[in-house]
Amino acid sequence: MSEPPEDLPLAGITVVSIEQAAAAPFATRQLADLGARVIKVERPGGGDFARRYDTTVHGESSYFVWLNRSKESLTLDVKSDRGRRVLEQLLGGADVFVQNLAPGAADRLGLGAKALAERFPSLIPCSISGYGSSGPWADRKAYDLLVQCQTGLVSLTGSEREAARVGVSVADIAAGMYAYSGILTALFTRATTGVARAVEVSLFEALAEWMGQPAYYTRYSGTQPPRVGTQHATIAPYGAFTAADGKDVLFSIQNEREWVALCEQFLQRPDLVEDPRFATGSDRVAHREELNAIVAERFRASDSGEVSGLLDRAGIANAGVNDVGDFLAHPVLSARDRWRDVPIPGGRTVPALLPPADLAGTVPRMDPVPAVGEHTGSILAELGYGTADIDDMRAEHVI
Repeated sequence: MSEPPEDLPLAGITVVSIEQAAAAPFATRQLADLGARVIKVERPGGGDFARRYDTTVHGESSYFVWLNRSKESLTLDVKSDRGRRVLEQLLGGADVFVQNLAPGAADRLGLGAKALAERFPSLIPCSISGYGSSGPWADRKAYDLLVQCQTGLVSLTGSEREAARVGVSVADIAAGMYAYSGILTALFTRATTGVARAVEVSLFEALAEWMGQPAYYTRYSGTQPPRVGTQHATIAPYGAFTAADGKDVLFSIQNEREWVALCEQFLQRPDLVEDPRFATGSDRVAHREELNAIVAERFRASDSGEVSGLLDRAGIANAGVNDVGDFLAHPVLSARDRWRDVPIPGGRTVPALLPPADLAGTVPRMDPVPAVGEHTGSILAELGYGTADIDDMRAEHVI
């Protein structure tokens, strides 16, 4: 593991994380991107169970490769006495401790926020849970799709005929983002006030925040937005339509100027501007089926390239409906030089996207994805353990 560049914003910050799956690893990987040293504590043997979600990336898990670059992997049985002593040493020199252990596990191990504050007053603890550390569901396990169901997101996603999960782990991603921003805020607070504040994030409350608009709509309209596939529940026309060459193009009308341009320049139906069925945004939603039929007929008269060109000239946002392969080959990513090669276990490299937030004058860290326990020996040596001690711990399955 190469040392993080000293000019990165979080250079000199050490993060210890007992993490697994997606939410916590996403938060800590972003800290590593900015130069933090992240020591990932894994179970001896198999390590983070996300390593075995799949084997599609040259034998490695696609989840794990995405979420764990630039980290150091330390295997440690934190339930054993010797393992706990090692962890205490690590925490004594750390700035941040992140954990997404099963409900109640951190407190049983003496790793809850209050216990840590007594032993390590300058340490910032971050807990990521399913439903929070208090309340009636504090002891309940939670995974991404369960939380999508509990927040009502699944009821909004899909077609009129069938609900669907969001195609990425959106609850984990939301929780990881709020943990990341919460930790950054806590680091700033500690730097300016000297006070280390604990951070707590739950998957449920992170995704609940993202449900704000449909929640308000449902509370005050008395009915929730319908499932309409690629259409928009409260804006029309908005959605994907099939062009003459069989390819789908999605477009959206956001205001009255665009509606007029669509009617006059693309649909070639200026009479629709004054049609009372479509006079306002609400009217267009109420008469969505009639409007969609008009739009679909126009799409069938031109291929997808011509459709996109006409919409562009009318100043109407549009996009072809890509699959993942199209996304990987997207010209914006290549033209903006967003791909970097990252080594993975086994000696191969894979392309990885740069972090989306560009900080002027800095180059983000894009170091290797670690093999399980790859840095155990070097980390223990840093802590003062000799070869004999390390061999003993291996023999006892402490590491």
